Amino acid sequence: MKKTIGILGGMGPMATADLFQKIVSLTSAARDSDHIRIYIDSNASIPDRTAALLHGGEDPVPAMADSLRKLELYGADCIIMPCNTAHCFLPRLEPLTHLPFLSMIGAAAKACRARFPGKTAAVLATSGALAAGVYQDALTAEGVPFLIPDPAEQRALMEVIYQGVKAGAPPEAYRPAFLSVTQKLSRRGADFFILACTELPLAFQALGLSLPHIDPTEELAKAAIRFCGYPVKGE
Repeated sequence: MKKTIGILGGMGPMATADLFQKIVSLTSAARDSDHIRIYIDSNASIPDRTAALLHGGEDPVPAMADSLRKLELYGADCIIMPCNTAHCFLPRLEPLTHLPFLSMIGAAAKACRARFPGKTAAVLATSGALAAGVYQDALTAEGVPFLIPDPAEQRALMEVIYQGVKAGAPPEAYRPAFLSVTQKLSRRGADFFILACTELPLAFQALGLSLPHIDPTEELAKAAIRFCGYPVKGE
């Protein structure tokens, strides 16, 4: 029996579409039937994860658990989430299912160590994810040195994410803020960037940037393909 993937999505919708596209693009397949069966529950009504972590906003776990139950019923063999900040809630979600969650944060940290040995990462994530320390913990475990944005840089980055990509703004509207953050972090010693919010690979692509980076969405796609026993292009 071929294994299948369940995408617990909607956080946000474009990031969910990006993950699906990357799974399809990275699967080495000669015809349609060589691809992986994928179930997607894109629930854009899941409450904001950063608001819940930092400001007492509505708990997203009940809505995430509802999506999880649907993916179980569909027949998924693993669960992946195209939202870095949502991984802060994994300790509460994992006990609710027998299905394994594949962590984009763990996959990204391993890719940092493999592709940029001894180099310093700059973690570009939401304020919620940074406050929870999920990337800091994963990178420390892999022996990857890292920097995080200072408060002013973080405010600019959150504007890129929320008033830029999530709001559907044109790339030029958030180009100055994004470039300012990356330039300042580079001057402080960052060798490469972790695009640790799933909206940031979309911004990176829209802006046509070529900075050295790790795309956690791409690393999660590769991990899901491997889990299902399918070949990853280029490997």
